Amino acid sequence: MTASRVGLLAVFGSTFFELCGIFMLSPLLLLMLKGAQVSTTVAGLFAATTWLGVFIITPFASQLTRKIGRRPAMWLASITPLVSAIGFMTTDVLWLWFALELLAGVAGGLRWVLAEAFIAEFAPPDQIGRTIGSYATMVGLTFVVGPALLAWVGTGNSHALWVVVALLGVGLAWTVLIPTLPPDHDQQSASVGLTGLWHAVQAHPVIMLAGFLGGFFELGLASILPLYGLALGLSASAATLLVSVSGAGGTLMALPSGMLADRFASPAKGRRSMMAAFAVLILLSTLAGPWVAQTPLLIWPVVALWGASGGALYTLAMIDIGAREKGITLVNSTAVLVLTYTLGGLVASAASGALIESSPTLGFPLLLTGLAVAGCVALIRHTQRF
Repeated sequence: MTASRVGLLAVFGSTFFELCGIFMLSPLLLLMLKGAQVSTTVAGLFAATTWLGVFIITPFASQLTRKIGRRPAMWLASITPLVSAIGFMTTDVLWLWFALELLAGVAGGLRWVLAEAFIAEFAPPDQIGRTIGSYATMVGLTFVVGPALLAWVGTGNSHALWVVVALLGVGLAWTVLIPTLPPDHDQQSASVGLTGLWHAVQAHPVIMLAGFLGGFFELGLASILPLYGLALGLSASAATLLVSVSGAGGTLMALPSGMLADRFASPAKGRRSMMAAFAVLILLSTLAGPWVAQTPLLIWPVVALWGASGGALYTLAMIDIGAREKGITLVNSTAVLVLTYTLGGLVASAASGALIESSPTLGFPLLLTGLAVAGCVALIRHTQRF
């Protein structure tokens, strides 16, 4: 087996087990906080601490990688959540829990960037779309497997945290199998830190726009879909199920979009044409907003399209970066994509919540349509120029 195949298997294995552990741990911690009579506000701040950690580390992921190397950085990203999980088992001091969660968020952001960079580095050049699409599908499955494991073990079971530790330990073991890489060709020349981020945005702004749109319509809207469903008159259980429909759309579309991206005679132009097509699909689905208010059943296919198109945009942007970049520059560009995707999610959560409360049938659909129009225009113009 070649080093690249071993590397792919190791990154897939380590990411699968670690994310299953993380997505089992996150709801478990929130339930433990509520069981300790912690207020919902404090529990919400605790959950947000994870994203704070991601934002803290992502701009400096390439800088850290250049300083200590990609394999050691990946080991650090795998060891840290395990240390945090053990910390949650040994203390019930609230401020320490916040510190441990922040530490885990920092490690999660570093792993997010490095794992995607490794996948792009190890993928066969003629199958990069298939490989990245498979990886994105696997990540989507961990959102289901982690909570399902928690439900199977039981939220009140004292062994639940031990299962999390075991999963994170297996993920760390897989990480050790990542083969040694040759020195990065741009070890000294690549810009890192905030300067490197700015250079990456300037070099390919439209790709980063695709990441922002993906984050807005997949990550951000998923977080507020229960509120939208309740505003449309759905029951609490049905409104919650909208999140699963959106997630399923993104997971199921990742691999087909990646495989199709490999089949174009000009892969780069094909990827951009597909991004424009998915932006148009988002626009068409947002135009159904006024009819969704009158016929709530329409929300189900619309939400599926939002998740599928948003997930495909992020996958295609990741493929595009992986096909163009190598070394530290690849890590840097991946970090920017992660930031823009996360920023899109935060903007969607912040802006949409207020609009759903004040104007769910007009203001909220207009926001989505306006953003979709802007994205379509930018991506279509870029494709035509390309």
